[in-house]
Amino acid sequence: MAVNSYAPDRRAQRWAARTALAAAAFAVLLPLGYGGVGGVLLLVAVLAGAALTAAAVWWALTRRGPVRWAAALLAVAAPTAVVFLLATTLLWALPLSLVSWAVAVGAGRYALRSTRKQSTGMKERRAAPPRRPYILMNPRSGGGKVAVFGLKEKAERLGARVILLDPEQHQDVAALARSAVADGADLLGVAGGDGTQALVAAVAAEHDVPFLVISAGTRNHFAMDLGLNREDPAACLDALTDGVELHVDLGFAGEHPFVNNASFGAYASVIQSPAYRDDKIGTIWDLLPDLLTRQRGAELTARAADTTLIAPQAVLVSNNPYGTADPTGLGRRERLDTGLLGVLGIKVDSAAEAAGLLLDPEPDGLTVVTAREVVVDADRTEIEVGLDGEATILPTPVHCRIAPGKLRVRVPRQRPGVPQTHPPLDWRQLRKLAASVGRTAAPRRRNRRGKAEEVRE
Repeated sequence: MAVNSYAPDRRAQRWAARTALAAAAFAVLLPLGYGGVGGVLLLVAVLAGAALTAAAVWWALTRRGPVRWAAALLAVAAPTAVVFLLATTLLWALPLSLVSWAVAVGAGRYALRSTRKQSTGMKERRAAPPRRPYILMNPRSGGGKVAVFGLKEKAERLGARVILLDPEQHQDVAALARSAVADGADLLGVAGGDGTQALVAAVAAEHDVPFLVISAGTRNHFAMDLGLNREDPAACLDALTDGVELHVDLGFAGEHPFVNNASFGAYASVIQSPAYRDDKIGTIWDLLPDLLTRQRGAELTARAADTTLIAPQAVLVSNNPYGTADPTGLGRRERLDTGLLGVLGIKVDSAAEAAGLLLDPEPDGLTVVTAREVVVDADRTEIEVGLDGEATILPTPVHCRIAPGKLRVRVPRQRPGVPQTHPPLDWRQLRKLAASVGRTAAPRRRNRRGKAEEVRE
């Protein structure tokens, strides 16, 4: 007797794959068929426009004077011209093609979702409320969120000892945290930027005490990847009374901790400039030409597992890998407990290679790997590094490592959580799913004699 309790999911998966392939084909063939030979030429024009845009951006970033401004104008004009050409040539076929492509993407993701190993999220552990919590707060962080959200007052009502950092003078937050542990603190917390979070997190990990993240920084990347509420930092304090623990990894560049990433190369050099804090765009605009054309800055070499990056302009080593397959997941880590560093390297030396980054599915100039250890060396004895956005200088070579599960993070039981990223659109896998039939796609079960047999629809 047929067992079909599993079959509807398989049927839906197969038909979603077939829908995705059909819709994608329709989205591509409709403009070509509508325009005839002109449609083919139009496709060539679109690809040329994309390549020209990427090349123009490269020229704008690496040149100075009139050439830079002309390239910047071209970087805007090229995609504008392509959009205008499409709209005036294809008329009704363009929106219909876009709708068809949206259907293809949605159906494809649905079909592939069941083939992907689902993430169960980071394991939560029960945690008793702390008796002597100690929290450092930076009153200027995030444009003054400490005062805006009344963080100090709420934390003190919940029994925490709060220390407001003095913005007018340098304070060793790691030393303050160690002193708090020596005085009996059983939880360390920070309301501030990710750089400050990392310093106190390392002390918490060193002494095996829970760490509380309060999303009072400007960007709060670490808080986002922990699934915390970034819109209301005060909600993070609920972890003091109704919290659970997550055991997450902690990254190190040499002996310096980072919760997000350590950057080497162009960005690390830019943030070293004293002018960067007051004029970020102007400083980047001024320094990038020399950095990208290798007239300034160190020549890097990075080794990660079996991969060696020779002379990249930038290397990013992250505490767990960032999502790259799904555009909505860029800059976000789905997990912080994989025990792996993410490594992203960029090497582009010409406008053609810049165009390749945009058009080539696997560009030579982009390296994305994972490893437990990464060594970044240079042609000099010291190198500029950005640790969670904070500028520092370290001796070379810089050994980056990850400490798996080293940090006990206390988070509220009720929190937004980490959105799960979409699976990458693998058209080869979709073709296999679409071509499968009941017998080949169905799971197997054991009959009474212990032999495997197909579960038919």
